[in-house]
Amino acid sequence: MARSGPPRFSWVNDDDDDDGGGDDGGDPKPQRSHRRKRSRSIEDDEEGHLIYHSGDILRARYEIVCTLGEGAFGKVVECIDHEKGGARVALKIIKNIERYRDAAVSEVEVLEQINSLDCDRRYACVRMYDWFDHHGHICIAFELLGLSTYDFLKENSFQPFSINHIRHMAYQIIRAVRFLHKNKLTHTDLKPENILFINSEYDIKYNPKMKRDERTLKNPDVKVVDFGNATYEHEHHTSVVSTRHYRAPEVILDLGWSHSCDVWSVGCILIEYYLGSTLFQTHDSKEHLAMMERVLGPLPTHMLQKTRKKRYVRHDKLDWDVHSSSGRYVRKQCKPLRVSFSFLFSSDHAQLFDLIERMLEYDVTKRITLDEAIKHPFFDSIRKSKK
Repeated sequence: MARSGPPRFSWVNDDDDDDGGGDDGGDPKPQRSHRRKRSRSIEDDEEGHLIYHSGDILRARYEIVCTLGEGAFGKVVECIDHEKGGARVALKIIKNIERYRDAAVSEVEVLEQINSLDCDRRYACVRMYDWFDHHGHICIAFELLGLSTYDFLKENSFQPFSINHIRHMAYQIIRAVRFLHKNKLTHTDLKPENILFINSEYDIKYNPKMKRDERTLKNPDVKVVDFGNATYEHEHHTSVVSTRHYRAPEVILDLGWSHSCDVWSVGCILIEYYLGSTLFQTHDSKEHLAMMERVLGPLPTHMLQKTRKKRYVRHDKLDWDVHSSSGRYVRKQCKPLRVSFSFLFSSDHAQLFDLIERMLEYDVTKRITLDEAIKHPFFDSIRKSKK
């Protein structure tokens, strides 16, 4: 028996998008240092991170123990909460940069609504305990969780999760995201990094066939985190959302998006849990669409006709050369979903892939909703156990 390492909180969209940007051709401007010293004890580094040390105390309450992780937004540290009898919490310290502060304030508003709507904690959304402004750094205190599902996969040599653990995790994820949808919120950045185990302790068993140790979770309970990009129905919808590998086709084609883009992301997450690897491993939009066609079949003509991304389309079809180096890569990397899993005789496995196939439906009007997904036969055993 052993315990996994410290959790990594990558609550940020670090995705690189190839659809925008460009050089204005001008000379590069000299970079102003972001390092700002406000007092002998309060200082930021060049990137806008708060400079801190183990043992520092924020707000006369939170004693910093160690760094858990960092991202574009800032850093997450483990703290001792001295107002709660020494309880451990995760404190997200946002960079002292305006756009990150604004995003953090939006996240706090979402988290406050989640707390008020789910006061009895029925849904698997991370709990916010407190927030405050520390010399320009928005700080958000969360319950301390375990490893992300991605990090657990990574530390377990990308060995897939068991079908029973996938069922348990999927049920909790779907219930949590359905709760958001019912309250007019779309998460927009669902991925294995943003699904955290409540406790990532595990047992170790030797696999003689693979000639290596494998980790088996003791408890597959999970929570959804990172509401920094969560968007209400009435709010402005940016054209690009989601981290690349989990991005829905309607987003790539710039057709607009709604709750259904979360459903697509969940489908991608579940197959990654099953395979141990990312379904669409690419950083290019057209290649991403070609991978979708290889795995799921041709994109609907009506979607290709309506897209604003005309450079992806030729004669109402995806403009893709299967004989190019990228074309050969896609053919080698991706296999048709139905062909790959036609050998599945176990009803559990077949039901999981039926659910995934319905989540990975191109047409948003035909894609399964989470209200429908929670009633899928794959979850029959969970529903029966709750009766």
